[in-house]
Amino acid sequence: MNRLNINIVLLGIVSFLTDVSSEMMMPILPMFIVALGGTAFVVGLIGGLGDSVSSILQVFSGYWSDKHGKRKPFVFLGYLTSAISKLFLPLSVVWQHVLILRPLERVGKGLRTAPRDALIADSAEAKIRGLAFGIHRAMDSGGAVLGSILALILFLFLGLDFRIILLVSAIIAFFALPIILPVKDLVKEPNKKLVLQISLKALPKKLRLLILIMTVFALGNFTYMFFVLRAYEFFSELYVGAMVFAIPILLYVFFNLAYTFFSIPCGILSDKLGRKKVLLTGYLLFCLVCLGFTLASSTPIFILLFLLYGLTYALVDGTQRAFISDLAPPELKGTA
Repeated sequence: MNRLNINIVLLGIVSFLTDVSSEMMMPILPMFIVALGGTAFVVGLIGGLGDSVSSILQVFSGYWSDKHGKRKPFVFLGYLTSAISKLFLPLSVVWQHVLILRPLERVGKGLRTAPRDALIADSAEAKIRGLAFGIHRAMDSGGAVLGSILALILFLFLGLDFRIILLVSAIIAFFALPIILPVKDLVKEPNKKLVLQISLKALPKKLRLLILIMTVFALGNFTYMFFVLRAYEFFSELYVGAMVFAIPILLYVFFNLAYTFFSIPCGILSDKLGRKKVLLTGYLLFCLVCLGFTLASSTPIFILLFLLYGLTYALVDGTQRAFISDLAPPELKGTA
């Protein structure tokens, strides 16, 4: 196996372990925040702040890795930052601690994502680049499913509390770090003259319109935490004890299973039917899912809604990236 393939496989394993860690944390985090005294507003604030920090940092981390000609340091620092933040989460005694630690964990994601994707692209020949990202995405999705299932097993069958599950999640994140060390940065000259220009004027009109639409959608996009919290509030009226917490975790497993199952078919569908149709379908379905969560009043409806939420994610996530890539000129793909 040559060096390029080793990079791709190693980064895939790192993403697998990191997603096992993250998805163990994700379904219990909203309920953990509420247990610390947080309200629904606080849950939304923490989720939205974390996502915003991650998105903004991805722009700068990609630029910095280009400017310095190095990807690996940013990748390692990003994973390390997330792991350390996760380690302190179980020690939280008030929701304000989570308000600091959750966005900090997302700082790690923002630091690593763009340089990691660039390193994968650098490490694969053009003819197998799609396969390289496909392998990485498959490892990522597999880790997500396993992580949410592990959270359910640890809580429901082993009787571990939220803090212990969060601690196990953090330990798994640290196991990913040594695997990054053998990854090789491809030789690349630093580009000290590279200047970051954040401007939509240089982008084609159709791409500017797409980014505007995506921004509006992002502003109205409820964090997954609201859906988990909605399920928790509903089932707390029907059950007592562990089942009140276990059912929302199980529903989150359904979300991950649906997202993993539909990701590749939705990508193929966007190639055949066109990005616009698939993306609009995803946006419309998300609106219906949000409406459904406000009206849901039975267990089967909640199961259906979490499955549809996974389908929505599959329709929108990959298609948005592919659509941007289609519309952006080669010299501006990174900026876009």
